[in-house]
Amino acid sequence: MEKGLLIVLSGPSGVGKGTVCSALRKRATDLTYSISVTTRKPREGEVEGVNYFFRSREQFEEMIRKGELLEYAEYVGNYYGTPANFVQQSLEAGKDVLLEIEVQGALKVKERFPDGIFVFLTPPSISELRNRIVGRGTESKDTIDKRMDTAVEELSLIKHYDYAVENDQIDAACERILSIIVAEHCRKERVLPYLTKWIEEVR
Repeated sequence: MEKGLLIVLSGPSGVGKGTVCSALRKRATDLTYSISVTTRKPREGEVEGVNYFFRSREQFEEMIRKGELLEYAEYVGNYYGTPANFVQQSLEAGKDVLLEIEVQGALKVKERFPDGIFVFLTPPSISELRNRIVGRGTESKDTIDKRMDTAVEELSLIKHYDYAVENDQIDAACERILSIIVAEHCRKERVLPYLTKWIEEVR
């Protein structure tokens, strides 16, 4: 059985990662979505076990001690992390796994899964990025300023990614990401082991 692809989608805060991932889940039902754990409070409309697993700081730190996280990072005063076992088991079962995580976490995942597909979601412009953060209506001015400062730093880390996808329109961004997944499944490096085995069987 062909091992599944690990698709890591990240980008600066406010770029629309959650919105794009929600749209991808509706369009590509065969994608397995890895739900992150976080210590931040739920935003309006967010559901436990659907958007995130919401945990206290103490609970999260216990998960760290037990080695239950593939990666974790502290971002603007809150922890975010990825459950390890779920990801590994899904990949071994041949399922493509989509991770929506912060940039810090994505770089840690790359250390453990260098053959993953790393996609950086970019905003149409810096001004539009700020508008999206402000438009949430859930952040204080200090938090907005911190997120913008962090976003600028994160944009410089795009060099560690395989692909860049502009989130100008949600449907267009989804189409680009799905095209990347199809292309990656068609890479000769993924097909060659099976073709080689077939050739040997014939001979």
